[in-house]
Amino acid sequence: MNKVKLLAVVLGMTVCSAFAQSDPIVTQSTSSSTSTMNSNSVSETTVKSPPPSAISPTVTVVNSDVCVTGVSGAAQTQIFGISFGATARDMNCERLKLSRSLYDMGMKVAAVATMCQDRRVFNAMMAAGTPCPVDGKIGDAARAFWEANPDRIPAAIKE
Repeated sequence: MNKVKLLAVVLGMTVCSAFAQSDPIVTQSTSSSTSTMNSNSVSETTVKSPPPSAISPTVTVVNSDVCVTGVSGAAQTQIFGISFGATARDMNCERLKLSRSLYDMGMKVAAVATMCQDRRVFNAMMAAGTPCPVDGKIGDAARAFWEANPDRIPAAIKE
């Protein structure tokens, strides 16, 4: 429903701006010289539309302990302009912060398990001979679990 309202507002603004008439700008100038000739000129300029100006909003993320990035953009034509602003979550940053917090609370196995949700970390742990903990299992018991349940291995990140 919000998209319908947004479309109605944008359409209304477009129609209103297309039919809006601006008052003419009148410029008068007089110049005189040392000779006896004076000149007077009057010119009239009619502005039919303001210049296009879609301005993208500033999305500021002030706190450095937040795993989001500001994204904004704008596009403008002679008739229609649109701008947007949003934030994008960084899931890897969140995983690192969660893991660090768990480690600081003394929950080292839980911190490693959090990091193992990333396939790259999972592969590195297996290559190092220290399989990721799962369901309370560590070491050889965890390796046997992963070999018996390959469907539970984290999915690879698509780039």
